[in-house]
Amino acid sequence: MNRASLDKQPRDVASMFDKVAKNYDLTNDVISLGQDRRWRQQVARALDARPGEKVLDLAAGTGTSSLPFAQAGAFVVPCDFSLGMLQEGKKRHPWLPLTAGDATKLPFRDGVFDAVTISFGLRNVQDTDRALRELNRVTKPGGRVLICEFSHPTWGPFRTVYEEYLMRALPPLARQVCSNPEAYEYLAESIESWPEQDELAAMLQEAGWSKVAWRNLSGGIVALHRGTKP
Repeated sequence: MNRASLDKQPRDVASMFDKVAKNYDLTNDVISLGQDRRWRQQVARALDARPGEKVLDLAAGTGTSSLPFAQAGAFVVPCDFSLGMLQEGKKRHPWLPLTAGDATKLPFRDGVFDAVTISFGLRNVQDTDRALRELNRVTKPGGRVLICEFSHPTWGPFRTVYEEYLMRALPPLARQVCSNPEAYEYLAESIESWPEQDELAAMLQEAGWSKVAWRNLSGGIVALHRGTKP
């Protein structure tokens, strides 16, 4: 399956996430066997937000991913295209400046942010290349990008087991803990069709980012990609 085979439109995906907003964080914890918390800790360390910096947290959902940046003293703007997620986030974190926005047409001026990040959301953007260019546009020269996304295990036997889990075990598990298991069936398909680590790195470079590098987490189940705006 390639990226073109995923025919979900942006509004369809947003609506899907609207429906799972209330239990989204809990469901992710269950289906990742608790690993999502460790992955987000790695994101916070890698981004290294500093006091006074402006940070854009794209695909922030309910704002859970934004909390470590705020706790570090940065001014963080959680942004998401799902109004359901943002409404749930506002209930939990009313002090966060949760903002509705499309990753391919961000509602921010050029060169606003010191750092931009997106975790587990880039797969849901219909035009990945355009989103990467938009992230570059709103970042200050010398600023940095950090992408945390599901990826592909590098060891063949483990990759086979993982893909079996995605396509066979994850959807039934999601049905037990989620009111809209279709969202997690889509999750499995979108992970399987996502570019390899080196392909995403090349896309970042083509979007104008320099010093692009990546490292794998959990054997390649997740990859952190980083870059700098020249």
